[in-house]
Amino acid sequence: MIASGRAIQICRQAFPRPAIIVSPGIRPAGASTDDHKRHTTPAEAIRLGADYLVVGRPILKDPDPREAARRIIDEIDGALESSGDLDPSRVKA
Repeated sequence: MIASGRAIQICRQAFPRPAIIVSPGIRPAGASTDDHKRHTTPAEAIRLGADYLVVGRPILKDPDPREAARRIIDEIDGALESSGDLDPSRVKA
């Protein structure tokens, strides 16, 4: 299912795994929210129970898209480490 940052936790409680939650509007901490009203950070989306994160403009609009993607991946890695959820099958770059 597709769930905004605000709805991830509600959806995860109603639909435990193996249900899959995809969350669009992901913005790294400090990034522009653009036109997204229900955005969340990668770390917060993971903490709330999202399985897949949709990140577009924060990477595409960055002067160095590769570095922007690396920062987001690092934030995701940190969230997974702190949650103790390092199941490699859940991590797709």
